[in-house]
Amino acid sequence: MKIALIIENSQAAKSEIVHNALKTVVEPLGHQVHHYGMYTPEDKASLTYVMNGLLAGILLNSKAADFVVTGCGTGMGSMLACNSMPGVFCGLVIDPTDAFLFGQINDGNCLSMPYAKGFGWAAELNLQDCYRKLFEHERGVGYPKERAAIMAKNRGILAGLKAASCKDMLTVLKSIDQDLLKATIAGEKFQQLFFPNCQDDAIASYLQGVLKT
Repeated sequence: MKIALIIENSQAAKSEIVHNALKTVVEPLGHQVHHYGMYTPEDKASLTYVMNGLLAGILLNSKAADFVVTGCGTGMGSMLACNSMPGVFCGLVIDPTDAFLFGQINDGNCLSMPYAKGFGWAAELNLQDCYRKLFEHERGVGYPKERAAIMAKNRGILAGLKAASCKDMLTVLKSIDQDLLKATIAGEKFQQLFFPNCQDDAIASYLQGVLKT
C-alpha cells in the first residue's frame, strides 16, 4: 500500500518526528511512505490545512496513494478539508483506540491527527501506537464483529451519499481557484512522487498543465 504523508505549515517543525514514526510502523509491514511535505518550516512551498484536504483528494482520487496520513494543530481543520473532497473518508485520530475503531468500523482512506494539542513528552510513541492499531490489522472487520455486516452496509450507503453530493475530482480541480491548486502541488517532491504513481491520465494531464502556467 502507498501511504501519503502530508504536513501543514503550522506543524512543519514536527515533520521528521511524524515521518519517522510512520515509517517505523508501516515499512516492516510492506507499505511505502510517500512524504509530500512540508519537510521544514522553511520550505518554499507552504501547505495550509485547506491545501491538505485538496492534496489528499488529488492523491486518493488519482490512486497515486491508497491512504493519506495528515493533520494540523488540532486535527480538526485537516479532517474537515479532507472530507470536503470526493472519495475521501477522513477520521480524526487522537489515540490508539480511535485508530483501531476507525479502521474496524469506518474503514476510511485518510486520517487526521493533532500535532500541537496534546503533543508532548513521548508523543512519538502515541503516533506509533496509533499507526499500529490502524495498519497492523485488517480494516473493515467490524467492532464488535457481530455488527460487521451492518457496518459494511452503512459504509456503502455513506459512499453512495458522498458520490451523489460531490462533483468528480477533475471537475473540482477545474472549478477551484487555480492559484490555490498550483500552490497545493508546488511541493519540491510532488512531481517526483505523484506522476509515476498516478493512475488517472486526465488528472495527471490537467495538473501538468497547471504546473506549466
